[in-house]
Amino acid sequence: MRAAKLSESLTVQVLDSTILNTGDNLNLTCLVSADDLAALGLEVTWLKNDTQILTHLSRDGVVAKTSDIFSINQVGEGDFRLELHSVELSDKGLYSCRVRAWIQQSWGKWYQAAEKTSAPVQVVIISKDPAFTVTLKSPVIAQYLGDPTELLCQVSNISHFWGKRLSVCWFYSAASFGGGQVGTDVIASLNENGAVIPSDKYRDRIDSGVILVTRIEPATFKLRLLHTTNADVGEYVCSVTTWTLTRHGIWKYTSEHQANVLKVSLASKGPGISVIARHKRQATFSGSTFEMTCMAKLKNLWEGVALSVLILVQYGVGAPSHKLASLSPDLVLKLEDWHESSRQDSLSLVKTGNTEFLFRIQNVQMMDRGFYSCEVAAWTKPDGHNWVEITKGESNKIQINFEHTRPSFDLSITSDTTSVYPWETVKIDCIISVSGASNTDNVAYEIRWYQSHLRGSDSFVLLASIDRWGVVRKSTRNDTSDCSLERLRTQTFVLTIHGTQDSDAGEYYCTATPWTRSTTAADWRKEPEIISERVFLNVKFALWDSMKLPLLYGACTSLTVGLFSLILGLLCSLCCCRNTTHTPHTRIKLINPQID
Repeated sequence: MRAAKLSESLTVQVLDSTILNTGDNLNLTCLVSADDLAALGLEVTWLKNDTQILTHLSRDGVVAKTSDIFSINQVGEGDFRLELHSVELSDKGLYSCRVRAWIQQSWGKWYQAAEKTSAPVQVVIISKDPAFTVTLKSPVIAQYLGDPTELLCQVSNISHFWGKRLSVCWFYSAASFGGGQVGTDVIASLNENGAVIPSDKYRDRIDSGVILVTRIEPATFKLRLLHTTNADVGEYVCSVTTWTLTRHGIWKYTSEHQANVLKVSLASKGPGISVIARHKRQATFSGSTFEMTCMAKLKNLWEGVALSVLILVQYGVGAPSHKLASLSPDLVLKLEDWHESSRQDSLSLVKTGNTEFLFRIQNVQMMDRGFYSCEVAAWTKPDGHNWVEITKGESNKIQINFEHTRPSFDLSITSDTTSVYPWETVKIDCIISVSGASNTDNVAYEIRWYQSHLRGSDSFVLLASIDRWGVVRKSTRNDTSDCSLERLRTQTFVLTIHGTQDSDAGEYYCTATPWTRSTTAADWRKEPEIISERVFLNVKFALWDSMKLPLLYGACTSLTVGLFSLILGLLCSLCCCRNTTHTPHTRIKLINPQID
């Protein structure tokens, strides 16, 4: 027999569809017909839903079972029967029979000549479970954002429930603006063993305890939303499933009942934020500092919400708004459309209170003129990880407006003393004041110090100088005193004279040459030189200091000469007295005249 002819004559079919109740026996017959059927070796396989192999009968009559609950028998020529005892709901589906025909060649070898699969028949299983009802109600309804919401799924009218278990699955549908539905999401399920199985979308909120799925009674289940947000407004459904212990000792699905839809909504008076912007420091000229405060007032919001702020600017009336900077709920600063890389440090945005923020621009320029406002938003973490926006509000506008003016400079000179003694130290300050420009990175100075020994003279000599890069140069001095020049602050320079002498007396003054740099260009521009007033330094004449050394030298010399003369005279007198002979005088006694 040729394979092509066999393929045309081979037919396979399964008897009509079968409708059974749970617990009944399933019997399906596979009828095979072909030319010269007795000479063929038939291999029969029963399939479920086109992919699942239930049992297999080889051409030699060997049965290969994938499960002990199915059996296959050949009851006649081309008649094969599938049997299943005590069917369950899980046994429903499409059953088909696949037949492979084998032909034996003259030398005894078999080869597959044809293969056909019958059209599937549907096996319907009807549950004998008693009917019961499922109701969904909400004993706790949120009125405002952040309030809790509780949903109860109750099973009633249960009869003959022994030997079965219940499981529940919670569903959520977000209502669209048109009244339709956007989609249905699974929140979580409580299986027949009492384990909570969260969906991927709600896993974080369930793990953090923001959403609770519990069984409070054998036939009552509860879904609790700890903080209700706008994302939770919509429709909720619970589906209860019954489970029966099967012949293999495992729990099998038997029936499912779904409750009516329950809508969850918030009060019409929802949350809100009103924002007020105020001037704290006005920018009146180029280079000054602009400060704006943003105060938010919360309405119908619970404690613990986080606030973010976004600074907006309009560079003209009716112009589109641009984002300058933002502060996230985690207090992370982000520069939005601020592309001035050279002025990154000029802009700051900080939180100064629970509902207050401060925005600052240092060294404002002409390009910064415009209308500034702040947008404050309230955020919460319903899943414990991701921020969800609740509501937001925008403030009034604050204007930066000033005319462009060139910077002006002034120079003053002060001294810690105007009269000193020799060898003392003198400090003379040269202080620069500026208006109309920044006093930080956009202005540099060249400083020079001059001295005149005579009061009122125009003959001055250069003592020291410092250029705009900070390099110090000093003129050559023949005196024993020395001078140094240093920069104490941005606009304060100090000349220090160490060990003053008479030659340091006289008038002093300083000059400053400002260099300004535009924020839009990198070139420096030299401004006109400014000259300070003059300060006079007097070095006093110290009489005692000038005479104490000569007096000390003279006293020491006189004392030394006197001591030397005294010692020399004493030695000479001792030597002369030692060489002279002593002659005793003759005693002459006087005679009393009366004796005469």
